[in-house]
Order: sequence, then structure tokens, then C-alpha cells
Amino acid sequence: MLWADGTISAPHFYVSGYLEENKDLYIDTMRNVSKYGDWENWCIFFLKAIEQQAIRNLLISENIHELYEDMKNIFADVLSSKWSVTALDFVFTNPVFRNNKFTSTAGIPAASAARYTRILLDKEIIVTVEGSSGNRSALYSFEPLLQLVRV
Repeated sequence: MLWADGTISAPHFYVSGYLEENKDLYIDTMRNVSKYGDWENWCIFFLKAIEQQAIRNLLISENIHELYEDMKNIFADVLSSKWSVTALDFVFTNPVFRNNKFTSTAGIPAASAARYTRILLDKEIIVTVEGSSGNRSALYSFEPLLQLVRV
């Protein structure tokens, strides 16, 4: 409804985190709708869920923005390249990625992208999730961002 109304720009507003944290109340409130037709308390509960999740989402987005701004300086320092913001934008857009995707789609010369991967690994800015095997490239994650969104 929020998306259809234009209140949010994309249908990416999930209340499941709040519902999971308040599972017993969620189940009891739904049960009371079925048993007693208690829609008023269900609506109050659900609106509170929307409010609390919106507050949480706003905090997460502010933290992501702050991380991005901090990482601009870090990437510039450790990569020492005109491509540092491009590399940063790639890992923010693809926080879990295969090395071949980074070297082929980041818009950075492949040799530089491969060198950046090594530097970012050495500085523990990205971590290896899965090593390379045969024709399959290694899988990396940008943990600082993932930690923010796993909350």
C-alpha cells in the first residue's frame, strides 16, 4: 500500500523483523481477529510495527550513508587510485561478489581491479567467503555493510 500510494519509492519495506521480535503478540493479535473480530487492536499492532520498522530502516540508512562517507577516505587511502570511488560504489552495490564480476563489470581496468581485490583483502575491508575452485572465481563479502543490514 505504501508503494502503490507513492509514499515509498520501491516495495522494499518489510515488517518481518518487528513481527519476528514480537511473535507471541503477533500471533495473539491475529488469533483475536479470528476469534473475536478484534480488528482495532490488530490495526494498532500493525501500525506500530510499521512505525518501529520505519524508525529502524531510517537508522540503518543513516548508518549506511555514514559508512559510505567513511569508506570514501579509506578506499582513497588504501587504493591510491582515481578508481577508488568506483571500487567503493561496486562493493556497496554488490556487497557479496565474485572476483570475476568485479574485474569484468566494475568499470575498472581488469588488472587494477584484481590488484584492488588483493589490497582490500589485505586490509580486511573485504573477506573471502569462498575460495576460488577450478573455473569458479572466489566469493568475497564487504562485511562492514553487511553487518549494518543484518541488524
